[in-house]
Amino acid sequence: MAGMQIQMRSRDTRGITRYKPMAEINVTPFVDVMLVLLIVFMVAAPLLQVGVPVDLPRAEAQKLPEDNTPLTISINQTGAIFIEDTEISREELIPRLEAIAKTRAGTETRIYLRGDRQLDYGQVMVLMSAINRAGFTKLALVADRPGQG
Repeated sequence: MAGMQIQMRSRDTRGITRYKPMAEINVTPFVDVMLVLLIVFMVAAPLLQVGVPVDLPRAEAQKLPEDNTPLTISINQTGAIFIEDTEISREELIPRLEAIAKTRAGTETRIYLRGDRQLDYGQVMVLMSAINRAGFTKLALVADRPGQG
């Protein structure tokens, strides 16, 4: 039946029955195919965002310095503040952080804050708010996993 042509009957003036081809197009299969293609392209489009393959030339230049290591600030149970391993006073903290930020990624420098578990929570919050007021927004608290002591 797939190859059959639908024909209509008509009578001419002499009474002879003639068959004419029907002039209508069935668009349902066309719409079905288009919807399937639309779905295929919607699924495939994000996968095609990889980029253009390029064979890059070789160069013997040094890598650009990339300092992704976070800055660690610690406060022990007596309230002493350390930047990395160097003890500093509370008044020196912000000027030192600003000086370090000039050599790193500015106020986008990641800072890890380590506070002793015996320390008053309020002291850690005061230190965090001082760091945040200085413009450093990438600040994270460090904790041990259970069982690591």
